[in-house]
Amino acid sequence: MALLKVKFNQKKRVKLAQGLWLMNWFSVFAGILVFSMGLFLKIELRKRSEVMDNSESHFVPNSLILMGILSCAFNGFAGKICYDSLDPAKFAKWKPLLKPYLALCFVFNILLFFVALICFLMRGSLESTLSQGLKNGMKFYRDTDTPGRCFMKKTIDMLQIEFKCCGNNGYKDWFEIQWISNRYLDFSSKEVKDRIKSNVDGRYLVDGVPFSCCNPSSPRPCIQYQVTNNSAHYSYDYQTEELNLWRRGCREALLHYYSSMMSSMGVVVLLVWLFETSVMVGLRLLHTSLESIANPEDPECESEGWVLENSLKETFKSALENLKKIGKFNQVEAGAEGAEGQEEGKTPAITTVS
Repeated sequence: MALLKVKFNQKKRVKLAQGLWLMNWFSVFAGILVFSMGLFLKIELRKRSEVMDNSESHFVPNSLILMGILSCAFNGFAGKICYDSLDPAKFAKWKPLLKPYLALCFVFNILLFFVALICFLMRGSLESTLSQGLKNGMKFYRDTDTPGRCFMKKTIDMLQIEFKCCGNNGYKDWFEIQWISNRYLDFSSKEVKDRIKSNVDGRYLVDGVPFSCCNPSSPRPCIQYQVTNNSAHYSYDYQTEELNLWRRGCREALLHYYSSMMSSMGVVVLLVWLFETSVMVGLRLLHTSLESIANPEDPECESEGWVLENSLKETFKSALENLKKIGKFNQVEAGAEGAEGQEEGKTPAITTVS
């Protein structure tokens, strides 16, 4: 029994073709939207590529860009088919291409659904990328005189100001690295010498943070040095002064920003996928309804359209049998080639008569 069998007369076929033509052009605009989202996400990731450890995060925008281009191409082609289906003479040239085209549409919709899922599932990979990238970026914060790293201080400062964050996981991350360049340290000072000698790696570590960690909404001037020394500041307790420095780490802030963006894009791609699937089903109904016209010379006669010629179960069984036949055919060919090789390898016996 055919799946989703529908009876059509000429009027219904014309309406279906016209409706599909319009839907295909809507799908072209949807493809442009998907392409634009991918391009926007790629630009946003490029802006902060210095604090990202690898290029895996660009898999999502690259996939969106590719799906957008394919959507425009597939739906533009389908729109032409639907328009020509109104004229039997023009439609005749598309008949041999429709089955392969519908198979490609099916594959495209599977890939589009996969891309939508990836938009929701990339959080874990993005988190590790940001964590390592921010860690490396903070280490290079002091290298303002080093070629290739001189921009890192500005990048980190602008990031912390824009996203209202501090450090990788929090402001205490700055206590574990030397973020002040040796160029601005007075090595004749006893305090500087003592701090460097007290550290195994010879680094100048302080319980302070860059100015960009300061919260401008704080009611008191920012305390960015001796953050954990309550006695160094009047009426101060670093464990309760929540407004003085940004408490949220930049990894969490960036992860929330990009995850929210990709989740929203994933929802849009899912809606586009549903629309593309409905267009594919409609095109299949149009194809089968035109193929099943009993008398091609009488375009006004009734016909039947369907999505699958048999039920899902029968179609699945048929596909499995075809796969088995292909496998057996390959085995037979391999066996035949092996037998030919053995026959060629045999040398004829030569008898000598003395």
